[in-house]
Amino acid sequence: MSTANSTATGTPASKPSSTPTSKPVRFNAFTMNTVGHQSPGLWTHPRDESHRYGDPDYWQDLARLLERGLFDSVFLADVLGVYDVFGASHDAALRHAVQVPLNDPLALVPLMASVTRHLGFGVTCALTYEPPYSFARRLSTLDHLTRGRVGWNIVTGYLDSAARNLGQPAQKAHDERYDLADDYLEVVYKLWEHSWEDDAVRRDKTGRIFTDPGKVHPIRHAGPHYQVPGIHLCEPSPQRTPVLFQAGASSRGRAFAGRHAECVFVSGPSVNVVRDAVNGLRAAARAAGRAGEDLIIYGQALVITAPTEAQARDKLAEYSQHIDTEAALALLSGWTGVDFSRYPLDATIDYLDTQAGRSALASFSSADPNRRWTVGEAAMFIGLGGRGPVLVGDPGQVADQLIAWQDATGQDGFNLTYAVAPETFRDVVDLVVPELQRRGRYRSSHDTAPVTLRQRLFGAGDRLRENHPGRLTRIEVPAPVVAPSPGPAAAPAPAPAPAPAPTSLPESLSTNAVSQSESTA
Repeated sequence: MSTANSTATGTPASKPSSTPTSKPVRFNAFTMNTVGHQSPGLWTHPRDESHRYGDPDYWQDLARLLERGLFDSVFLADVLGVYDVFGASHDAALRHAVQVPLNDPLALVPLMASVTRHLGFGVTCALTYEPPYSFARRLSTLDHLTRGRVGWNIVTGYLDSAARNLGQPAQKAHDERYDLADDYLEVVYKLWEHSWEDDAVRRDKTGRIFTDPGKVHPIRHAGPHYQVPGIHLCEPSPQRTPVLFQAGASSRGRAFAGRHAECVFVSGPSVNVVRDAVNGLRAAARAAGRAGEDLIIYGQALVITAPTEAQARDKLAEYSQHIDTEAALALLSGWTGVDFSRYPLDATIDYLDTQAGRSALASFSSADPNRRWTVGEAAMFIGLGGRGPVLVGDPGQVADQLIAWQDATGQDGFNLTYAVAPETFRDVVDLVVPELQRRGRYRSSHDTAPVTLRQRLFGAGDRLRENHPGRLTRIEVPAPVVAPSPGPAAAPAPAPAPAPAPTSLPESLSTNAVSQSESTA
C-alpha cells in the first residue's frame, strides 16, 4: 500500500501577506469513544490501544497524559448512526471498525475529570434528536461535576441512519437542521442564563429556605420548533452555559458559528482551504455583531514525530502500511452522503449538494480550485488522520510546521488527531510540547488554581461575553403582584367544630397508599 499524503511536512507554501503573529499554539486532543476514529485501519497496528475504549483505565491514563501536556481540552466526537452509505450497507463499517462499535461520550467526562484539575472536555451532542429541556439538565449536571470544565460541540447530525433509528423517516434537510438549531439554542440559553437569578439559591438552614421562588422564572418559550414553558431544573452551574464549540463550514454553518460559537473546529487538506475557512468564520462573527477574535479556531492536524527525522519518516511509513482504503471510503461516504463504492479510484471528485456534511465534500472539490482530487487520493489522505495535514519530522521540524501553518492560516491552535493511540499523543506531549515551550509559543504551566474552561480559554470570566446572543436573549418576567392595602379588621368567624377522628382509613385511601409506596420518584 502506498504511503499517506505527507505534503504538509514542510513549511506551508502559501502565506498571507500580513506579518505572522506570535500567538501561542494551543492543542486539543481529538478522539472518540470508539476504535480508530480518524485513521481507519490503524487499529490493526500492534501498538494501537484504541480497542481498549471500554476500559476506564484507558481514558483516565489519557486524561492524565493530556493534563501533563497542558492541552486545552479533550474533544470527544460522536455520531448517532452507522456509516452505511458506502455500498448501501453497514458491512464495511463493521468489518473495519469505522466508528463502530461506539459508546456514549458523556459518560467519559466525570471519569476523566476525576483524575484531572485543569483539562477541559468538549462533548459532541446532536441537538436534532433530544428535547432541549432534558439536554440542558444533562449539560448543567456535567458542568457542576467538573467544576465548570465542560464544553458542548453543537452538531445537527448528518447520517440518515441516525434519523431512521431515532424515529424520523430521513435526515432533515441541511438548512432546515440549522433552523431547528437556532430555536434549540434559544431554549437552552433561556434555561441556562435566565431561568435562575444569580442569588436565587439561598441555602438558609435557619430560615428553612433553600431557593427563593421569586427568583426562579419560567422561560415561557414558544418557538417554531419547541415550546418550553417551565423553569430549568438545575441551579446555575459554574459557567451556566458550557463553552460552545461548533464545526460547521458550509455557508449556513459558518453563519451559525458566527452567531453562537466560541470555539470552532476547521479542517482541510491545504493552507488555502483552511485560511479561507478561518477568514469566513471571523467575518461571520463580525456580521453577527461580535468580534472576529471572539472565536478560538482550531485546525485539524496529525503529528508524527520521533527524536530524529529518519525515525519519524520510518514511523510514517510504518503507519501507512495499515491504512485501509475501503474503510477510508466508508468514512468519506458517510461524511459526504456520496456512495464512493460506485466510482473507480482514479475518478475525479466533483462537488454536489447533499444533505450530509457539505464541507467534507467541498474540501476535496470546490474549496481549492488549484487541486483536483481522485477518489483514491482522497482515501489515502483521510486514511491517516482524517481531513487535516500530516506533519512529520523531529520535534524541531514539527514545531516549525505547526507555527508556520498556524501563522499562515490565522487559526489559534490545533485539534490533534491520532494515528496510533495513545502513542501519537504521548509523542506530542513528550517531544513537541517542550520544543514549543523553548520557543515561547506554548503555555509553560497550568493556572495556579483550577479555573473554568471558559476562563482558561478566554481569560475573561466564567460567563458568556456580554455581546453573545445567549446573554442577550431574554425571558418575560411578570411584575410582582402588589397586595391591596388591608381595610378595617373584620371580626373573625367562629371556628367550626372539629370532626371526630376516623378509627380506620377508608379502603380506597389504604390502597392508594400501598401503590404509592411501591412506586419510585
